[in-house]
Amino acid sequence: KAPPVLPVEDPVDRMEEDLEHLVPEDPKKAYDMKKAIRLVADHKTFFEVQEGFAKNIIIGFARLKGESIGIIANQPSVLAGCIDVNASVKAARFIRFCDAFGIPIVNFVDCPGYLPGSNQEFDGIIRHGAKMLYAYSEATVPRVTIVLRKIYGGAMSGMAVSKYVGTDVTAVLPTAEIAIMGPEAAANVLYKKEIEAADDPESMWQEKTRQYREEFANPYYAAERGWVDEVIEPKAIRPFIIRALERLKGKEEIRPKRKHGTIPL
Repeated sequence: KAPPVLPVEDPVDRMEEDLEHLVPEDPKKAYDMKKAIRLVADHKTFFEVQEGFAKNIIIGFARLKGESIGIIANQPSVLAGCIDVNASVKAARFIRFCDAFGIPIVNFVDCPGYLPGSNQEFDGIIRHGAKMLYAYSEATVPRVTIVLRKIYGGAMSGMAVSKYVGTDVTAVLPTAEIAIMGPEAAANVLYKKEIEAADDPESMWQEKTRQYREEFANPYYAAERGWVDEVIEPKAIRPFIIRALERLKGKEEIRPKRKHGTIPL
């Protein structure tokens, strides 16, 4: 049974101009993702849970058009929003909770990838990180993802940007970057020989980084290939999510009969 719907006076089509200036142009500059969540939610109210644990990822509840939704979001002001072992476990448990009680899931994404380091590897980032992918893939509630600034590599599946984990609707902002690698790292790999042979390697690296960002890391490249459904303006995030969830009401997924999957415990 779905959670109760409460009466709401917040307009469904409210355009939030403050969102236009919230996300910094500099992809490395931090900001508070909770502000974005509150600006989108009914009456700008967000109920966060497990606030003191794995602060690089945010989970909690809000309402849109009076209906309950579960929110999962990266926090750029903590570890740049990277996913680590604790964040993976925190998010995976919340995904399964929402799915168990029929609560739609909305993702706010700004993530450079999984946190690197031998400590993470020894702690089992592969196994724990897979829990998020498993939870998203097994969920049957509506799933909507909004990419606010960037998402690279395997984190595209971890944060349910990829359609391969069953995401229903994905939208990105016009200035967002979505690619298999960040532009800086991609330039080092793809254009290594050209950079080393250049008279000014630093200038060549900057040029190739810019080239990769413009040609491959832009949202329109992803939209052309069907990786995302729509490119939207920041102020339109609230009405877009509400419309998407309206379309997904009554969604049914036909799954093969089985006792249970093999979750990576």
